[in-house]
Amino acid sequence: MSDAKNNMSRRIYIRLKEKDFETIQRRFSKTTCRKLSEYARRVLLDKVITVNHRNQSLDDFMTEMISLRNELKSIGNNLNQSVKKLHTLEQISEFKAWIIINEKHQQILEKKVDEIKAKINQISDAWLQ
Repeated sequence: MSDAKNNMSRRIYIRLKEKDFETIQRRFSKTTCRKLSEYARRVLLDKVITVNHRNQSLDDFMTEMISLRNELKSIGNNLNQSVKKLHTLEQISEFKAWIIINEKHQQILEKKVDEIKAKINQISDAWLQ
């Protein structure tokens, strides 16, 4: 064991209201401290505490981008299946049906790309303010 840990022989016991404990717990969870006791020592001794700040707009942006990425992946899979189907078509009527389906998939893809562009513009406008 390290010397610092061996020298910690004194204890402080405190009682807290549930609300106060939840506040301390919430603040502790936002830090890089591994244990609540480490966090408490740093606060009591007025030492530096590294806090992890979350950027809510970035979190929202990432959630939206992940959703759009998943949708684009599905659209890409559908397009790949359509191309595979095209290679197996033998009659003109099947080819016409494929073209109609492919056009619908292309419209969906274009709509999603437009959504991505709009979201990126919205987020960049918010960041630049």
